[in-house]
Amino acid sequence: MSLPVHWVESLDGVRPGDRVEVEGDEAHHAVAVRRLRVGEQLTLTDGHGTTVLGSVLDTGKRRLGVSAERVDRVDEPTPRVTVVQALPKGDRGELAVEVLTEIGAAAIVPWAAARSVAVWRGDRIAKGLSRWRSTAHEAAKQARRSWFPEVAALASTADVVALVADATIALVLHESADTPWGEASLPADGTLLVVVGPEGGLTDEELAAFIDAGARVVRLGAEVLRTSTAGVAAVAALLSRTPRWSGGS
Repeated sequence: MSLPVHWVESLDGVRPGDRVEVEGDEAHHAVAVRRLRVGEQLTLTDGHGTTVLGSVLDTGKRRLGVSAERVDRVDEPTPRVTVVQALPKGDRGELAVEVLTEIGAAAIVPWAAARSVAVWRGDRIAKGLSRWRSTAHEAAKQARRSWFPEVAALASTADVVALVADATIALVLHESADTPWGEASLPADGTLLVVVGPEGGLTDEELAAFIDAGARVVRLGAEVLRTSTAGVAAVAALLSRTPRWSGGS
């Protein structure tokens, strides 16, 4: 059984034998919910490539002292996969974020597409981002990720066009594309961008803008998937063709 994982803001400079303090909600969860006791082992991560295997030294109210026993630092996996996710309705956005995090997306960009059923305005932007970021954070711990994904600010279509132009390879899902997903090329490193449209589909203007910026339009399969699952299926299919899913880094 895997050890429990808890997040700390930074593990820079930590070496075996050092004391690490865990505070706030993370410590409360470890002590009050998981009921970790002195001497028990756990894993700490900063979500930026460093993990620490340690043992509980002492506990208190919303604090936990840990003795570092082993420190591991790993590079961020490549290629770096960024998913532009059009806003789904209801709680399907959190579902998409959760599974994208578990399978290895490096960044998730919420997109206010023209035909998105869900609309984030005013206070809903901050609340929506907070939910997505909290979901990604918890899913990353559950998945034992050393690198936590970034959930970016809400993007406009113009923002997505800029991301397409900057990406090493940009792929846009579209059910009427001639190119099947399996024929899409993958970068050895750099950024792979996957754009997932809303339930209502991409507008002609959005599609044209992405193509003009250098995106390749691809078809995932004969079936039309929901926006909350299409990105998950696409990224899983891509990563299965990389060393990340075949025993490599």
